[in-house]
Amino acid sequence: MSPKEDPIEKRTIAVLVDNEPGVLARVIGLFSGRGYNIESLTVTEVDPENKLSRITVVTSGTSMILEQIKAQLTRLVPVHKVSDLTVEHPNDYVERELALVKVVGKGNDRVEALRIADIFQAEVVDAGLEHFVFQIQHRPDKLNRFIELMKGLGFVDVSRTGVVAIARGPEPL
Repeated sequence: MSPKEDPIEKRTIAVLVDNEPGVLARVIGLFSGRGYNIESLTVTEVDPENKLSRITVVTSGTSMILEQIKAQLTRLVPVHKVSDLTVEHPNDYVERELALVKVVGKGNDRVEALRIADIFQAEVVDAGLEHFVFQIQHRPDKLNRFIELMKGLGFVDVSRTGVVAIARGPEPL
């Protein structure tokens, strides 16, 4: 990397928006129209009375690009607040993701898969004579490690929810 190149950073951004049709499409359009990548995206209604939803986006780019993303999100009409949890609450926010991981195996591989699942506090949610489906919830890096360990033991498939995150402490988004 030359001295003039900015490093690529990963950020978790929470966006409070009106819960109405087309809002998610506008947010995604902002990313796709400018060639920004979305690594994870989750959406849920957080305030039914005021019809507000929270979009949690994990994205990456140089610090300049990430600042542009936040500024452009802030300018969208249905957006009430944009919070960069990675910057505003470094080491002071909770980030989780849920994964279902299917592993096929027999004998020692099956026993080892159960042992590793126990270490990672993964729960068996489906089992057959030759397979398991584990449910695991944790930080994305821990899920990645679990999946990597399962690859040598008969990993077949994975389904992930995407990251949800929230700042610690008494203040809302």
